[in-house]
Amino acid sequence: MTTTQSAAHYPGDLIEVTVGAPAHGGHCVARLDGRVVFVRHAIEGERAVVRLTETARKGFWRGDAMQILEPSPDRVTPAWSHAGPDGVGGAELAHVAPAAARAWKSRVLTEQFKRLAKMDVDVPVAAIDGDDEARSMGYRTRVQLVAGESGRAGMRAFRSHRVVELDEIPLATEAASQLLAEEDVFGREWKPGTLITAVAPADGSPGMILVDDVPWHHGRADRRPNARQTVAESVRVGEDDFSYRVAAAGFWQVHRAAPATLVDAVLDLAGRGELAGEDVIDLYSGAGLFTQPLARAAGSAGSVLAVESGQRALRDARRNLREYGNVQFVEGRVEQVFSADSPARADLVVLDPPRAGAGRHVVDAIASGGAPSVVYVACDPASLARDVATFAEHGYRLQEMRAFDIFPATHHFESVALLVRD
Repeated sequence: MTTTQSAAHYPGDLIEVTVGAPAHGGHCVARLDGRVVFVRHAIEGERAVVRLTETARKGFWRGDAMQILEPSPDRVTPAWSHAGPDGVGGAELAHVAPAAARAWKSRVLTEQFKRLAKMDVDVPVAAIDGDDEARSMGYRTRVQLVAGESGRAGMRAFRSHRVVELDEIPLATEAASQLLAEEDVFGREWKPGTLITAVAPADGSPGMILVDDVPWHHGRADRRPNARQTVAESVRVGEDDFSYRVAAAGFWQVHRAAPATLVDAVLDLAGRGELAGEDVIDLYSGAGLFTQPLARAAGSAGSVLAVESGQRALRDARRNLREYGNVQFVEGRVEQVFSADSPARADLVVLDPPRAGAGRHVVDAIASGGAPSVVYVACDPASLARDVATFAEHGYRLQEMRAFDIFPATHHFESVALLVRD
Protein backbone atom coordinates (compact mmCIF):
# COMPACT_ATOMS: atom_id res chain seq x y z
CA MET A 1 0.00 0.00 0.00
CA THR A 2 1.53 3.30 -1.12
CA THR A 3 1.09 6.48 0.90
CA THR A 4 1.60 10.10 -0.02
CA GLN A 5 2.68 13.01 2.13
CA SER A 6 2.41 15.75 -0.49
CA ALA A 7 0.84 19.12 0.33
CA ALA A 8 -2.14 18.66 -2.02
CA HIS A 9 -4.51 15.83 -1.22
CA TYR A 10 -7.64 14.50 -2.83
CA PRO A 11 -10.25 11.85 -2.02
CA GLY A 12 -8.67 8.46 -2.47
CA ASP A 13 -5.19 9.58 -1.43
CA LEU A 14 -3.49 7.57 1.31
CA ILE A 15 -1.81 9.21 4.27
CA GLU A 16 -0.09 7.82 7.35
CA VAL A 17 -1.04 9.29 10.72
CA THR A 18 -0.98 8.65 14.44
CA VAL A 19 -4.57 8.61 15.63
CA GLY A 20 -5.59 10.96 18.41
CA ALA A 21 -8.50 11.23 20.82
CA PRO A 22 -12.08 10.22 19.96
CA ALA A 23 -14.51 12.96 18.99
CA HIS A 24 -18.28 13.18 18.81
CA GLY A 25 -19.50 11.44 15.67
CA GLY A 26 -17.73 8.09 15.73
CA HIS A 27 -14.29 9.12 14.59
CA CYS A 28 -10.93 10.03 16.10
CA VAL A 29 -8.93 13.19 15.51
CA ALA A 30 -5.62 12.94 13.69
CA ARG A 31 -3.44 15.69 12.25
CA LEU A 32 -1.48 15.98 9.04
CA ASP A 33 0.81 19.00 8.79
CA GLY A 34 -1.45 20.81 11.26
CA ARG A 35 -4.69 19.96 9.48
CA VAL A 36 -7.39 18.03 11.35
CA VAL A 37 -8.37 14.71 9.84
CA PHE A 38 -11.42 12.92 11.25
CA VAL A 39 -10.60 9.22 11.00
CA ARG A 40 -13.14 6.42 11.21
CA HIS A 41 -12.43 2.75 12.01
CA ALA A 42 -9.42 3.64 14.16
CA ILE A 43 -8.63 3.88 17.88
CA GLU A 44 -6.64 6.47 19.78
CA GLY A 45 -2.92 5.73 19.77
CA GLU A 46 -2.91 3.61 16.63
CA ARG A 47 -0.62 4.25 13.70
CA ALA A 48 -2.73 3.90 10.58
CA VAL A 49 -2.79 4.27 6.83
CA VAL A 50 -5.85 6.39 6.09
CA ARG A 51 -7.66 6.78 2.79
CA LEU A 52 -9.04 10.29 2.49
CA THR A 53 -12.75 10.49 1.69
CA GLU A 54 -13.34 14.26 1.89
CA THR A 55 -10.78 17.02 1.32
CA ALA A 56 -12.89 19.94 0.08
CA ARG A 57 -13.50 21.50 3.49
CA LYS A 58 -11.06 24.17 4.60
CA GLY A 59 -11.23 23.31 8.30
CA PHE A 60 -10.84 19.53 8.23
CA TRP A 61 -10.69 16.39 6.15
CA ARG A 62 -12.27 12.98 6.60
CA GLY A 63 -10.81 9.54 6.08
CA ASP A 64 -11.09 5.82 6.76
CA ALA A 65 -8.37 3.74 8.38
CA MET A 66 -7.51 1.11 5.77
CA GLN A 67 -4.47 -0.48 7.39
CA ILE A 68 -3.49 -0.51 11.05
CA LEU A 69 0.28 -0.41 11.40
CA GLU A 70 0.34 -0.30 15.20
CA PRO A 71 -2.94 -1.64 16.66
CA SER A 72 -4.46 -0.64 19.98
CA PRO A 73 -4.95 -3.34 22.63
CA ASP A 74 -8.63 -2.32 22.53
CA ARG A 75 -9.00 -3.42 18.90
CA VAL A 76 -11.12 -6.50 18.20
CA THR A 77 -12.18 -8.27 15.05
CA PRO A 78 -15.62 -6.82 14.20
CA ALA A 79 -18.50 -9.24 14.70
CA TRP A 80 -19.89 -7.92 11.41
CA SER A 81 -17.52 -7.77 8.45
CA HIS A 82 -19.67 -5.14 6.69
CA ALA A 83 -19.01 -2.64 9.50
CA GLY A 84 -15.57 -1.54 8.25
CA PRO A 85 -14.40 0.87 5.53
CA ASP A 86 -16.66 0.87 2.45
CA GLY A 87 -19.26 -0.95 4.53
CA VAL A 88 -22.50 0.05 6.22
CA GLY A 89 -22.84 3.09 8.44
CA GLY A 90 -24.61 1.41 11.38
CA ALA A 91 -21.78 -0.21 13.37
CA GLU A 92 -18.87 2.18 13.20
CA LEU A 93 -17.39 1.11 16.57
CA ALA A 94 -17.57 -2.63 15.94
CA HIS A 95 -13.77 -2.73 15.88
CA VAL A 96 -13.56 -1.50 19.49
CA ALA A 97 -13.87 -3.82 22.48
CA PRO A 98 -17.25 -3.13 24.15
CA ALA A 99 -15.82 -1.82 27.43
CA ALA A 100 -13.43 0.44 25.53
CA ALA A 101 -16.28 1.66 23.31
CA ARG A 102 -18.23 2.67 26.39
CA ALA A 103 -15.18 4.48 27.77
CA TRP A 104 -14.92 6.22 24.37
CA LYS A 105 -18.51 7.44 24.70
CA SER A 106 -18.00 8.57 28.28
CA ARG A 107 -15.02 10.66 27.17
CA VAL A 108 -17.12 12.22 24.41
CA LEU A 109 -19.80 13.11 26.96
CA THR A 110 -17.18 14.68 29.23
CA GLU A 111 -15.65 16.63 26.35
CA GLN A 112 -18.99 17.97 25.10
CA PHE A 113 -19.96 19.22 28.56
CA LYS A 114 -16.56 20.80 29.10
CA ARG A 115 -16.64 22.55 25.73
CA LEU A 116 -20.31 23.53 25.46
CA ALA A 117 -21.51 23.80 29.06
CA LYS A 118 -18.23 24.67 30.78
CA MET A 119 -18.94 21.87 33.24
CA ASP A 120 -16.79 18.98 34.45
CA VAL A 121 -18.72 15.72 34.36
CA ASP A 122 -17.52 12.15 34.63
CA VAL A 123 -20.37 9.78 33.81
CA PRO A 124 -19.77 6.14 32.91
CA VAL A 125 -21.80 4.76 30.02
CA ALA A 126 -23.51 1.66 31.38
CA ALA A 127 -23.71 -1.60 29.47
CA ILE A 128 -27.02 -3.35 28.85
CA ASP A 129 -27.18 -6.95 30.07
CA GLY A 130 -26.31 -9.46 27.37
CA ASP A 131 -24.78 -7.05 24.87
CA ASP A 132 -21.13 -7.82 25.63
CA GLU A 133 -21.76 -11.54 25.36
CA ALA A 134 -23.41 -10.95 21.97
CA ARG A 135 -20.43 -8.82 20.84
CA SER A 136 -22.76 -5.80 20.53
CA MET A 137 -24.95 -7.55 17.97
CA GLY A 138 -28.54 -8.86 18.04
CA TYR A 139 -30.12 -5.96 19.93
CA ARG A 140 -32.29 -4.12 17.38
CA THR A 141 -36.01 -4.90 17.42
CA ARG A 142 -36.44 -2.61 14.42
CA VAL A 143 -34.25 -2.60 11.33
CA GLN A 144 -34.66 -0.74 8.07
CA LEU A 145 -33.15 -1.79 4.75
CA VAL A 146 -33.15 -0.21 1.32
CA ALA A 147 -32.97 -1.81 -2.09
CA GLY A 148 -29.95 -0.84 -4.17
CA GLU A 149 -29.67 -0.42 -7.92
CA SER A 150 -29.43 -4.18 -8.36
CA GLY A 151 -32.69 -4.69 -6.47
CA ARG A 152 -30.95 -6.42 -3.55
CA ALA A 153 -31.67 -5.23 -0.01
CA GLY A 154 -28.95 -3.64 2.07
CA MET A 155 -27.94 -0.57 4.03
CA ARG A 156 -26.45 2.71 2.93
CA ALA A 157 -22.76 3.36 3.33
CA PHE A 158 -21.66 6.15 5.67
CA ARG A 159 -22.45 9.63 4.29
CA SER A 160 -23.45 8.08 0.97
CA HIS A 161 -26.48 7.05 -1.08
CA ARG A 162 -24.60 3.90 -2.13
CA VAL A 163 -26.31 0.74 -0.89
CA VAL A 164 -24.18 -2.08 0.49
CA GLU A 165 -25.98 -5.32 -0.40
CA LEU A 166 -26.44 -7.71 2.51
CA ASP A 167 -27.33 -11.35 3.16
CA GLU A 168 -28.11 -10.77 6.84
CA ILE A 169 -28.14 -8.03 9.44
CA PRO A 170 -26.47 -9.19 12.67
CA LEU A 171 -27.67 -6.08 14.52
CA ALA A 172 -31.22 -7.48 14.46
CA THR A 173 -32.72 -9.57 17.22
CA GLU A 174 -33.41 -13.20 16.45
CA ALA A 175 -37.11 -12.42 16.04
CA ALA A 176 -36.42 -9.56 13.59
CA SER A 177 -34.03 -11.76 11.61
CA GLN A 178 -36.69 -14.46 11.47
CA LEU A 179 -39.19 -12.00 10.00
CA LEU A 180 -36.70 -11.04 7.30
CA ALA A 181 -36.05 -14.70 6.51
CA GLU A 182 -39.74 -15.59 6.34
CA GLU A 183 -40.34 -12.95 3.69
CA ASP A 184 -37.05 -13.76 1.90
CA VAL A 185 -36.09 -10.09 2.11
CA PHE A 186 -32.42 -10.68 1.22
CA GLY A 187 -33.15 -13.16 -1.57
CA ARG A 188 -35.88 -11.18 -3.26
CA GLU A 189 -35.40 -8.61 -6.00
CA TRP A 190 -36.96 -5.29 -5.06
CA LYS A 191 -37.57 -2.07 -6.94
CA PRO A 192 -34.49 0.13 -6.35
CA GLY A 193 -35.08 2.56 -3.53
CA THR A 194 -37.69 0.40 -1.78
CA LEU A 195 -37.59 0.70 2.02
CA ILE A 196 -38.08 -2.55 3.95
CA THR A 197 -38.64 -2.42 7.71
CA ALA A 198 -38.78 -5.33 10.13
CA VAL A 199 -40.51 -4.71 13.47
CA ALA A 200 -40.26 -7.42 16.14
CA PRO A 201 -41.43 -6.47 19.66
CA ALA A 202 -38.99 -7.49 22.37
CA ASP A 203 -41.62 -9.37 24.37
CA GLY A 204 -42.33 -11.79 21.54
CA SER A 205 -45.61 -10.22 20.42
CA PRO A 206 -46.35 -10.64 16.70
CA GLY A 207 -44.10 -8.52 14.52
CA MET A 208 -44.46 -7.40 10.94
CA ILE A 209 -42.68 -6.36 7.78
CA LEU A 210 -43.38 -3.01 6.16
CA VAL A 211 -42.49 -2.19 2.58
CA ASP A 212 -42.51 1.56 1.96
CA ASP A 213 -44.56 1.78 5.20
CA VAL A 214 -47.22 -0.62 3.84
CA PRO A 215 -47.81 -3.92 5.71
CA TRP A 216 -46.32 -6.88 3.84
CA HIS A 217 -47.62 -10.39 4.18
CA HIS A 218 -46.76 -13.61 2.32
CA GLY A 219 -44.77 -11.83 -0.37
CA ARG A 220 -47.14 -9.00 -1.18
CA ALA A 221 -48.41 -5.67 0.10
CA ASP A 222 -51.50 -5.88 2.30
CA ARG A 223 -53.49 -2.80 1.31
CA ARG A 224 -56.76 -3.82 2.92
CA PRO A 225 -58.30 -0.96 4.96
CA ASN A 226 -58.33 -3.21 8.03
CA ALA A 227 -54.77 -4.51 7.61
CA ARG A 228 -52.85 -4.48 10.89
CA GLN A 229 -50.71 -1.36 11.19
CA THR A 230 -49.59 -1.61 14.81
CA VAL A 231 -47.61 -3.84 17.14
CA ALA A 232 -47.95 -4.42 20.87
CA GLU A 233 -45.09 -3.49 23.17
CA SER A 234 -44.75 -4.17 26.87
CA VAL A 235 -42.34 -2.64 29.36
CA ARG A 236 -41.60 -4.10 32.78
CA VAL A 237 -39.92 -1.91 35.39
CA GLY A 238 -39.49 -3.56 38.75
CA GLU A 239 -42.90 -5.01 39.61
CA ASP A 240 -44.78 -2.66 37.27
CA ASP A 241 -45.95 -3.61 33.79
CA PHE A 242 -46.87 -1.07 31.13
CA SER A 243 -48.59 -1.95 27.86
CA TYR A 244 -48.50 -0.04 24.59
CA ARG A 245 -49.72 -0.39 21.05
CA VAL A 246 -47.70 1.63 18.57
CA ALA A 247 -47.68 2.16 14.83
CA ALA A 248 -45.22 -0.23 13.22
CA ALA A 249 -44.07 2.67 11.05
CA GLY A 250 -43.80 5.01 14.04
CA PHE A 251 -41.02 5.67 16.53
CA TRP A 252 -40.10 3.27 19.33
CA GLN A 253 -36.75 2.71 20.99
CA VAL A 254 -34.92 0.09 18.91
CA HIS A 255 -32.84 -1.66 21.58
CA ARG A 256 -34.72 -4.58 23.09
CA ALA A 257 -34.07 -3.26 26.63
CA ALA A 258 -34.07 0.49 25.99
CA PRO A 259 -37.70 1.27 26.92
CA ALA A 260 -37.44 -0.37 30.36
CA THR A 261 -33.96 1.05 30.97
CA LEU A 262 -35.01 4.61 30.20
CA VAL A 263 -38.35 4.47 32.02
CA ASP A 264 -36.58 3.16 35.12
CA ALA A 265 -34.00 5.96 34.95
CA VAL A 266 -36.63 8.68 34.43
CA LEU A 267 -38.77 7.48 37.34
CA ASP A 268 -35.74 7.05 39.59
CA LEU A 269 -34.35 10.52 38.93
CA ALA A 270 -37.83 12.03 39.21
CA GLY A 271 -38.24 10.45 42.65
CA ARG A 272 -40.73 7.74 41.79
CA GLY A 273 -42.06 7.44 45.31
CA GLU A 274 -42.67 11.18 45.61
CA LEU A 275 -44.69 11.83 42.43
CA ALA A 276 -48.15 11.10 43.87
CA GLY A 277 -50.28 14.24 43.55
CA GLU A 278 -47.68 16.04 41.42
CA ASP A 279 -48.41 17.91 38.20
CA VAL A 280 -46.10 16.70 35.44
CA ILE A 281 -45.46 17.86 31.88
CA ASP A 282 -44.15 15.29 29.38
CA LEU A 283 -42.67 17.07 26.36
CA TYR A 284 -42.05 15.29 23.03
CA SER A 285 -44.15 12.52 24.51
CA GLY A 286 -44.38 10.31 21.41
CA ALA A 287 -46.53 7.21 21.85
CA GLY A 288 -46.51 7.69 25.62
CA LEU A 289 -43.49 5.66 26.72
CA PHE A 290 -42.90 7.95 29.71
CA THR A 291 -46.43 9.36 29.92
CA GLN A 292 -47.97 6.11 31.13
CA PRO A 293 -45.49 5.45 34.00
CA LEU A 294 -45.63 9.12 35.00
CA ALA A 295 -49.44 9.08 35.03
CA ARG A 296 -49.47 5.97 37.21
CA ALA A 297 -46.94 7.51 39.60
CA ALA A 298 -48.81 10.85 39.80
CA GLY A 299 -52.08 9.08 40.59
CA SER A 300 -55.58 10.49 40.57
CA ALA A 301 -54.53 13.47 42.68
CA GLY A 302 -51.89 14.45 40.16
CA SER A 303 -51.85 15.12 36.43
CA VAL A 304 -49.76 14.70 33.31
CA LEU A 305 -49.83 17.06 30.34
CA ALA A 306 -48.37 15.33 27.27
CA VAL A 307 -47.24 17.43 24.31
CA GLU A 308 -46.53 15.84 20.92
CA SER A 309 -46.58 17.17 17.34
CA GLY A 310 -46.78 13.88 15.45
CA GLN A 311 -50.38 12.89 14.70
CA ARG A 312 -49.58 9.20 14.44
CA ALA A 313 -47.71 9.16 17.74
CA LEU A 314 -50.46 11.16 19.40
CA ARG A 315 -53.08 8.68 18.21
CA ASP A 316 -51.04 5.88 19.73
CA ALA A 317 -50.60 7.82 22.97
CA ARG A 318 -54.32 8.50 23.35
CA ARG A 319 -55.00 4.79 22.91
CA ASN A 320 -52.24 3.80 25.34
CA LEU A 321 -53.49 6.23 28.01
CA ARG A 322 -57.24 5.83 27.55
CA GLU A 323 -57.58 4.28 31.02
CA TYR A 324 -55.82 7.18 32.71
CA GLY A 325 -58.15 10.02 33.60
CA ASN A 326 -55.33 12.24 34.83
CA VAL A 327 -53.71 12.74 31.41
CA GLN A 328 -54.33 15.61 29.02
CA PHE A 329 -52.90 15.73 25.49
CA VAL A 330 -51.84 18.75 23.47
CA GLU A 331 -51.03 18.38 19.79
CA GLY A 332 -48.39 20.78 18.57
CA ARG A 333 -44.73 21.60 18.44
CA VAL A 334 -43.39 22.20 21.93
CA GLU A 335 -41.90 25.57 20.98
CA GLN A 336 -45.31 26.68 19.73
CA VAL A 337 -47.25 25.41 22.73
CA PHE A 338 -45.01 27.02 25.33
CA SER A 339 -42.95 30.19 25.49
CA ALA A 340 -41.52 32.47 28.13
CA ASP A 341 -44.82 34.39 27.95
CA SER A 342 -46.85 31.16 28.08
CA PRO A 343 -44.68 29.06 30.38
CA ALA A 344 -44.77 25.34 31.15
CA ARG A 345 -45.96 25.27 34.77
CA ALA A 346 -45.53 21.99 36.62
CA ASP A 347 -43.88 20.31 39.58
CA LEU A 348 -41.81 18.21 37.18
CA VAL A 349 -40.99 18.50 33.49
CA VAL A 350 -39.79 15.47 31.55
CA LEU A 351 -38.52 16.02 28.03
CA ASP A 352 -37.14 13.70 25.36
CA PRO A 353 -36.40 16.00 22.41
CA PRO A 354 -35.09 15.00 18.98
CA ARG A 355 -31.37 14.87 18.28
CA ALA A 356 -31.12 18.64 17.81
CA GLY A 357 -32.19 19.16 21.42
CA ALA A 358 -34.85 21.39 22.95
CA GLY A 359 -33.21 24.74 22.23
CA ARG A 360 -33.28 28.05 24.06
CA HIS A 361 -36.95 28.84 23.38
CA VAL A 362 -38.16 25.65 25.05
CA VAL A 363 -35.68 25.85 27.92
CA ASP A 364 -36.75 29.45 28.58
CA ALA A 365 -40.41 28.35 28.65
CA ILE A 366 -39.68 25.54 31.12
CA ALA A 367 -37.66 27.85 33.34
CA SER A 368 -40.35 30.55 33.21
CA GLY A 369 -42.84 27.98 34.48
CA GLY A 370 -40.74 27.51 37.60
CA ALA A 371 -40.62 23.69 37.65
CA PRO A 372 -38.31 22.74 40.55
CA SER A 373 -37.16 19.56 38.75
CA VAL A 374 -36.47 18.68 35.12
CA VAL A 375 -35.59 15.23 33.79
CA TYR A 376 -34.00 15.46 30.35
CA VAL A 377 -33.62 12.37 28.13
CA ALA A 378 -31.07 12.93 25.37
CA CYS A 379 -29.75 10.97 22.43
CA ASP A 380 -27.07 13.56 21.58
CA PRO A 381 -24.47 14.72 24.14
CA ALA A 382 -23.74 17.99 22.37
CA SER A 383 -27.39 19.05 22.29
CA LEU A 384 -27.78 18.03 25.93
CA ALA A 385 -24.73 20.04 26.98
CA ARG A 386 -25.98 23.15 25.17
CA ASP A 387 -29.41 22.90 26.77
CA VAL A 388 -27.99 22.19 30.23
CA ALA A 389 -25.90 25.36 29.87
CA THR A 390 -29.06 27.31 29.07
CA PHE A 391 -30.83 25.79 32.07
CA ALA A 392 -27.86 26.87 34.21
CA GLU A 393 -28.47 30.47 33.13
CA HIS A 394 -31.90 30.15 34.76
CA GLY A 395 -30.53 28.79 38.03
CA TYR A 396 -30.85 25.08 37.37
CA ARG A 397 -28.13 22.78 38.65
CA LEU A 398 -27.15 19.48 37.08
CA GLN A 399 -27.67 17.20 40.05
CA GLU A 400 -27.23 13.79 38.45
CA MET A 401 -26.71 12.22 35.07
CA ARG A 402 -26.72 8.64 33.82
CA ALA A 403 -25.77 7.26 30.43
CA PHE A 404 -26.66 3.99 28.73
CA ASP A 405 -25.13 2.11 25.83
CA ILE A 406 -28.39 1.35 24.04
CA PHE A 407 -26.72 1.67 20.64
CA PRO A 408 -23.73 -0.69 21.01
CA ALA A 409 -21.19 -0.85 18.18
CA THR A 410 -22.11 2.73 17.24
CA HIS A 411 -21.04 6.11 18.62
CA HIS A 412 -24.60 6.80 19.84
CA PHE A 413 -25.78 6.48 23.43
CA GLU A 414 -28.56 7.81 25.61
CA SER A 415 -28.25 10.11 28.62
CA VAL A 416 -30.76 10.99 31.33
CA ALA A 417 -30.08 14.14 33.35
CA LEU A 418 -31.75 15.56 36.46
CA LEU A 419 -31.73 19.34 36.77
CA VAL A 420 -32.95 21.03 39.93
CA ARG A 421 -33.58 24.63 40.84
CA ASP A 422 -32.45 25.31 44.40
